[in-house]
Amino acid sequence: MNTDKTGENIEATGNPDDVGVSSSSASRRNIRKLLAGTGRNIDEFGGFDIEITPDRTKEDIFNNRPGEQLREKILNLPELPGVYMYLDRSGKVIYVGKAKRLKRRVSSYFNRYHEVTRTNLLVRNIVDMRFIVVPTEEDALHLENAMIKEYQPRYNVLLKDDKSYPWIVVTKELYPRVFMTREKGIHGRYYGPYANQAAAKVVLQLIREVYPLRSCRHTLEEKGIARNRYSLCLDYHIHKCLGPCRGLVSPEDYGKYITRVRQILNGETVELENVLKDEMSRLSEEWKFEEAQVVKEKYEAVRKYNAKSVIGEASESSADMFAYVENEDRAFVNFMHLNRGAVTQSLNLEYRRQKTDITREEILSMAVAEIGERFDREFKEVIVPFMPDVEFEGVRFVVPSRGDKKKVLDVGIKNATQYMHDVEKQAEKLNPERGVEKLMAQMKSDFRLETEPRHIECFDNSNIQGTNPVASCVVFRNGKPARRDYRHFNIKTVVGANDFASMKEVLHRRYTRMMAEGEPLPQLVVVDGGKGQLSAAVEAFDEMGIRGIVALVGIAKRLEEIYFPGDSLPLYIDKKSQSLRVIQALRDEAHRFGITHHRNRRSKSQTVSELDSIKGIGDATSATLMKEFRSLKRVKEAALEDLAAVIGKAKATSVYNHFHSPDN
Repeated sequence: MNTDKTGENIEATGNPDDVGVSSSSASRRNIRKLLAGTGRNIDEFGGFDIEITPDRTKEDIFNNRPGEQLREKILNLPELPGVYMYLDRSGKVIYVGKAKRLKRRVSSYFNRYHEVTRTNLLVRNIVDMRFIVVPTEEDALHLENAMIKEYQPRYNVLLKDDKSYPWIVVTKELYPRVFMTREKGIHGRYYGPYANQAAAKVVLQLIREVYPLRSCRHTLEEKGIARNRYSLCLDYHIHKCLGPCRGLVSPEDYGKYITRVRQILNGETVELENVLKDEMSRLSEEWKFEEAQVVKEKYEAVRKYNAKSVIGEASESSADMFAYVENEDRAFVNFMHLNRGAVTQSLNLEYRRQKTDITREEILSMAVAEIGERFDREFKEVIVPFMPDVEFEGVRFVVPSRGDKKKVLDVGIKNATQYMHDVEKQAEKLNPERGVEKLMAQMKSDFRLETEPRHIECFDNSNIQGTNPVASCVVFRNGKPARRDYRHFNIKTVVGANDFASMKEVLHRRYTRMMAEGEPLPQLVVVDGGKGQLSAAVEAFDEMGIRGIVALVGIAKRLEEIYFPGDSLPLYIDKKSQSLRVIQALRDEAHRFGITHHRNRRSKSQTVSELDSIKGIGDATSATLMKEFRSLKRVKEAALEDLAAVIGKAKATSVYNHFHSPDN
């Protein structure tokens, strides 16, 4: 496997392992050769013989102390770069790590309690160890990467690499073809890979719009062409192909198009745009307007493509970028290689962290090593969001804070974030309950709860200058609205616009009744408002004796601040957090539900009050009129005869005279 001068192309010679991925069998042989050099044997299952007698006591295991023999091994470790492997009782590799100083690194696992539970479990399962000394820490990183792939240790961060990304290949034929493929044994030059299949299709579409290349699968040979073995297809007749199958274009002229295609695939589209622009101007000056129009169409296609795909400075010949994002249990790295500002390679890597104490700097180093090995690339300058924990020989890492390099990094972070969301959505689609469990665990952590908030209720007050005060209660179960459980309340004991007293009344009525009827209380109650509303809710909870049983928070509208009882400082949750989105959805739903009820009640009260003001017209007559005429406006416009037919002549006369008197 080799690369050309720009480093973005990989030459294939027919062996699938030569394209994009290191051979696993070769990697396995290299590892076994290295281990054989240490004088240790590997059994047929990839395990090791235990060299020491397990002598750790229960107290040793509880306190993460090594046994006597294992301690002796650790004391004899050199202060040199290398890779270490921890073995369990059966001799299986359960962890592989790298170190700049083996003795110091291995010693750090023992005789102390780790914050991450999984690391404590690892230490308690260590029975024996192996190590390999290498010249540099970078060599240790590459060896660690290969050994993790070989042994898939239980406690390591694992690269999830089961996806085959598409490439664009230019075949080596008399008349080369250009197409997208996932196969890795085609004789030709590969470009990519493309993490996004749609991006590869856009590139191919540009090529086919600009150049009349053949799309057929024929293996064109000079003898076959001379004997007219092939037929012209539709592409020729619609001017999408020049007819190489009949020898209507020479291999040399066809090759000129292939050279231009390589420019596009190498990312040299800005130069191509300038060439086409100059050619268009030259043809126009020579009054060859039809030919100039054809070139103009190609120029517009390339210019449109550049507007979407060129994200860096076109003056820079080459750039490499790694972006990093993470969630609770996984890390995602987006790699992009740019040539003259255009993305020519893009790949997403996903690492399963398994709640270990590995740092993001270590994962970034692993990603740089993985891409370097996979594409046989030698990096010079690499744009990163933070410095990796390994110094790579001859590589300069740049953490940009502004300018074009920062723009490139921002695009990479956006790609990595989108990939993370796609993975999460796919996981939730395959296992919907997993998404609920994850959300509940996050909300429990964010809101400092003792139990998961499977049942949440939110309250909001509505009134206009103290008139028709109402309150709403909306219910979410497992993070989703449970509309059948929604309730609205007409405020009964509070006079005027007193939101605090109204909140106390509603909470009393809601939860006193639930406790009386034996219904389970929610795990979390949210009140729409800041400290004042929350204080009123706390008083109500104290009076009912449920404070501490049901968690209570308030949400302020202005800055989405979360207030807790007894805490004067609000909590600001990440704006992108799923926990905050659920609380915002609760608050908005409570507001909508409350406003709708308040509007209906206000409209009804206005209608009834005007009919009730008519002498001799009571509630029953008002209801009869509204049922028949549907609105107060229609009652006003009704003829006397129509009113009499519904409520009788005497009452109809009173209603008719009321609405048609000069005073009204």
